[in-house]
Amino acid sequence: MNRSDGRLHHELRPVTVVPHYLDYAEGSVLISFDKTRVLCAASVEEKVPPHVKGTGQGWITAEYSLLPRSTHQRTVREVTRGRVGGRTHEIQRLIGRALRSVIDLSRLGERTIWVDCDVLQADGGTRTAAITGGFVAVVLALGVLQRKNTLPVLPVIDFLAAISVGKVGTELMLDLSYEEDSRAEVDMNVVMTGQGRFVELQGTAEGAPFSYDELQEMLFLAKNGIELLVDQQKAVFREVLGAGEPWRC
Repeated sequence: MNRSDGRLHHELRPVTVVPHYLDYAEGSVLISFDKTRVLCAASVEEKVPPHVKGTGQGWITAEYSLLPRSTHQRTVREVTRGRVGGRTHEIQRLIGRALRSVIDLSRLGERTIWVDCDVLQADGGTRTAAITGGFVAVVLALGVLQRKNTLPVLPVIDFLAAISVGKVGTELMLDLSYEEDSRAEVDMNVVMTGQGRFVELQGTAEGAPFSYDELQEMLFLAKNGIELLVDQQKAVFREVLGAGEPWRC
């Protein structure tokens, strides 16, 4: 089966990461997976939620939203509906969990990093793009705190990136576009660290169940894709921070 954009089954879409996309946020990036574009902004707040207060630890939390015309048909703003939808709530929790897994919160101090992920255009893989770009935005924000001597070292434990994989027809594919995702027999999102450790797996058989061998092959595809994404993150950090591994700045 040929992919509509001509990619091989193991290939990512063209990925770009533009740092410091916003002037006012401590850390920000515009990350694009071809037509999917997500603006990630990390803001530092000098307080923590009540459940963390007094522990000496920091917190990272995320908000996620789709702009009305990020999709093929206009999406009503959730503020207009008066509530956050279940899908949005689940994605926000996923992004926050993922980012906290690679930041040493005990070294962050009692402050919160808010990560706002706004989808400018959606063509599949928005949550994985938000995690991949959100990590870069957080590290850039931490770099600002370090330069202000607020943090003695960057409390970064490892890299973090995410990608989708799936089964379309009989073929296993990396980094599904919306068109591929909409007809996938299996849809899976994989979140991993730079050392290849799993943070979260979200996999569902939309059609027929998948085999253990297919699961292994999908995880292999995801691992290779995430390694390429981490390489791009390193390139951004070398450009902005002067080091490919932020904790060695």
